[in-house]
Amino acid sequence: NIAKAHGGVSVSGGVGERTREGNDLYMEMKESKVIDEQNISESKVALVYGQMNEPPGARMRVGSTALTMAEYFRDVNKQDVLLFIDNIFRFVQAGSEVSALLGRMPSAVGYQPTLGTE
Repeated sequence: NIAKAHGGVSVSGGVGERTREGNDLYMEMKESKVIDEQNISESKVALVYGQMNEPPGARMRVGSTALTMAEYFRDVNKQDVLLFIDNIFRFVQAGSEVSALLGRMPSAVGYQPTLGTE
């Protein structure tokens, strides 16, 4: 495990994850001692989830939230950071849904017009 071996922190952003997937990841991290429930301040991971049953705006913000957390650990705490975002397709899908709700015209291939800046 990178976080344990190198003393850094892992940030995982689950965009549109299913509850089971998030729970499985959490349990695996507990078993590998990356998450220590007895001493939570020593845990080497931050998990952010926006589940599939949540509104598209919530799912879309997971990537930005995970990135902000990773930047905080890097810039303020001076830690090495491994940032993992799963699933980029679901991030784009959530953005497309938000764009449609706002009445924006999609691009020629169906994505939201703001994808390049997101």
